[in-house]
Amino acid sequence: MRAEVHAFVVEQLADMNYDVEGLDDDTTLGPSGVDLESLALADLAVRVEDRFGLTFADDESEQLALMTVGEFTTMVANRVTEATSDRA
Repeated sequence: MRAEVHAFVVEQLADMNYDVEGLDDDTTLGPSGVDLESLALADLAVRVEDRFGLTFADDESEQLALMTVGEFTTMVANRVTEATSDRA
């Protein structure tokens, strides 16, 4: 699941015209990394929510900007796994 989420995130960042060359799990989403601004981060969050059926709380946006790509994809994959097992 994590690999699928990671591939989706990278694909979406490229679609949003961000440079994904050299992007790895240690790259931060915010400043000094991908450099997503708040609107772009919100756009990415909505795309992830739509694709994986998740919801991010409004107060998570600052926390997301401080995450690395690896931390973000792991968090999303864990939430998807939890949601799937809750439905079972």
